Amino acid sequence: MADKTLDTKGLQCPMPILKAKKAIADVPKGGTLEVLATDPGAVADFEAFCRTTKNTLVEHSEDAGVYRFLIKHTAP
Repeated sequence: MADKTLDTKGLQCPMPILKAKKAIADVPKGGTLEVLATDPGAVADFEAFCRTTKNTLVEHSEDAGVYRFLIKHTAP
């Protein structure tokens, strides 16, 4: 179970990323943020987000048009 869940369903790029950037600051280092999104571009966006912020994309999945990302807060 994630430390925090962020529901960005219905939002288009760049809003899910901007909201995730803010939300992960409230997650303790080593904790996880679960993000739910419906924008198909979110897959590439969250992969890039984790690369550039030095957080870890633990997993991502898709079910009935809802994309789920689990991000571990590992950034300095």
